[in-house]
Amino acid sequence: MIEIIPAIDILEGKCVRLSQGDYNQKIVYNDDPLEVAKQFEDYGIHRLHLVDLDGAKQGRVINYSILNKVASRTSLVIDFGGGIKSDTDLEIAFDNGASMVTGSSVAVKEPALFESWISKFGASHIILGADCLHQKIAVAGWTEATEEEVIPFIHKWRAKGIKKVICTDISKDGMLNGPAMELYKNILQTQWDIHLIASGGVSCLEDLVALHEAGVPGVIIGKALYEGKIRLKDLISFL
Repeated sequence: MIEIIPAIDILEGKCVRLSQGDYNQKIVYNDDPLEVAKQFEDYGIHRLHLVDLDGAKQGRVINYSILNKVASRTSLVIDFGGGIKSDTDLEIAFDNGASMVTGSSVAVKEPALFESWISKFGASHIILGADCLHQKIAVAGWTEATEEEVIPFIHKWRAKGIKKVICTDISKDGMLNGPAMELYKNILQTQWDIHLIASGGVSCLEDLVALHEAGVPGVIIGKALYEGKIRLKDLISFL
């Protein structure tokens, strides 16, 4: 069964969602990310995708205290991303309770550093963030476009030991109009052994079924949960 991974995006200490990564299209859903995390845990959720949007914008980890609070007060297995640009940022994330860290910008801008993280911490603890717009990788909290094609980008890092990839089609993120099914199918056709985590666009239970049937191992759900399009109790059959 596909792994369900709710997302908590933190901006100014609050649980928010953006649309297509636009900081000007912000909706605050809860002032307390820990309260949201506990709700997930109460329904049998085991994993959490925690994003430091302040960190992504500033280029360093900012909201590590919230990470620490969620990690120490729940049993959720957390992958943490946003603003991780150095060994120090990585150590801050792990020291404050992250089980896995997602790197995207650094994989593009400082590939030797990212490769050293895979060697030092192991592929089970380092996730490649492959966020794209029109099939091109975008970095720095999606504020910078690159010319790097997403599928060759994933293939390159798979050859260097990466096992887990979070792939977000930015055009889908927060829009509730369905995930990028063709993109995910194409990735899995060429790299069938990668642990692909789909992100962006999920709007209903049918989207989860479609991803599962396509062989996608994991999916991140954000706005659909916060807007009530998918209810936590509806996810029990997937857990």
